[in-house]
Amino acid sequence: MGTMSKHVLIRPARVADATAVADVYLASRKRFLPYAPLAHGDEEVRRWIAEYLIPEAEVSVAVMEGAVVGMMALTRDEAAGWIDHLYLHPSATGRGIGTRFVAEAKMRLDPPIRLYTFQANDGARRFYERHGFQAIAFGDGSNNEERYPDVLYEWRPGESFQPAEPRE
Repeated sequence: MGTMSKHVLIRPARVADATAVADVYLASRKRFLPYAPLAHGDEEVRRWIAEYLIPEAEVSVAVMEGAVVGMMALTRDEAAGWIDHLYLHPSATGRGIGTRFVAEAKMRLDPPIRLYTFQANDGARRFYERHGFQAIAFGDGSNNEERYPDVLYEWRPGESFQPAEPRE
């Protein structure tokens, strides 16, 4: 892990990056989350990224050899900092880029840091758990657009990992 990571620049996203960010988001969702199809069409997603996500959220991009290969969007509310989106292009996984994004989120957000992923997304769940996130709630999908069971993760500095059990 990470040998290619040093050749990756992580920087704030610009509106001019919207097409590339959408390409990464859509490629990643379609490749890694085929069981939870997007609730919106590709063009609607592209418009949302350009008109809302990049201008309104704190979006970073990972750039490798001049191409955007990853994206992360952070927000805050009164209870926590949030990793709302963290997606890598399928060709860019396993290079330490996600680890760098999580480290950046931990530097930029005050704890606790929370995020949702799908219960069936074993790769993401292992990734976040390796980085100290703990599952704190399991949902039936009624609160997400895809209507697919999700899990809420939380990170607090210095806490040891205690996995939560899904409720039936």
